[in-house]
Amino acid sequence: MFNRREFLAGATGAGALAALPALAQTGAKKRVIVDAQIHMWKANTPDRPWVPGTRPQIPEPMTIERVVPMLDEAGVDRVVIVPPTLEGERYDYGQEAARRFPGRFATMGHIRLEDPNEAKRVATWRDQPALLGVRLNIVGEQEKWLRDGTADWFWAAAEKYNVPVMFLTRGQLPLFEPVAARFPGLSLIIDHMGISSEALKEGLLTETIDAGVSLAKFPNVAVKLSSTPLFSKEAYPWRDMTPYIHRLFDAFGPKRCFWGTDVTNSYAKASYMQRVTHFTEELPFLTEEDKDCVMGKSILERLRWT
Repeated sequence: MFNRREFLAGATGAGALAALPALAQTGAKKRVIVDAQIHMWKANTPDRPWVPGTRPQIPEPMTIERVVPMLDEAGVDRVVIVPPTLEGERYDYGQEAARRFPGRFATMGHIRLEDPNEAKRVATWRDQPALLGVRLNIVGEQEKWLRDGTADWFWAAAEKYNVPVMFLTRGQLPLFEPVAARFPGLSLIIDHMGISSEALKEGLLTETIDAGVSLAKFPNVAVKLSSTPLFSKEAYPWRDMTPYIHRLFDAFGPKRCFWGTDVTNSYAKASYMQRVTHFTEELPFLTEEDKDCVMGKSILERLRWT
């Protein structure tokens, strides 16, 4: 293992330079591109079993060896790994990726909202190697915990110790308005524009975007403009999603909007390169300065990934 100081040193030193694509080493000005969400996982084995009943988004494991060439081809410099639910509470594979490719990978982690004893972990969360924050999957029991105060200890601890929180919802965005208001120092990041497959099936896309826009009034809330191919009914460049992306961008601005792929959730629908060029070439309302922010600069600042 290596400590956080060693990790940060590697992220800004020669190891990081060697890990980045050749374009980044030419000395020419290059936009830093950061994918705000990729799931990565190893195979289901006896010594590393998946959570019973879970299924991967694609049949083959999304390994480090598979991801790095994909990033290189598309010119993506860094990745925020979001450990998939099939790995349970583990996030050590993201730390392994960061150890092997300093400065290129970092990871979010999972926490048990229903257990206030987890507060002691939050206090030292960012001291762990390559760990940037917490990712919550608000489904099932977790929705109730947002309503009945079970999760209040976590919001207070995450605010106190400056731990950013990404969250996936299935229609629960309005429940975060009182959280954002009560804990103004808590950094909250909406995953995938707040959209879920359930919202699409129920024809609630506009209402979901409305709920996301409503959260933009809180400076501590940001949004990932991610997983566009999954929600679109069209082929690339997914024009039917442009008005929704534009509306969220207008509400949150370039400092609080983050590009991300969530590539395994719609793997067969588009190439990784298309997911990059969608934002760099196909959204005319974004200026070049906006793209610098949305494609990487803003997520690095939000997560304090130096």
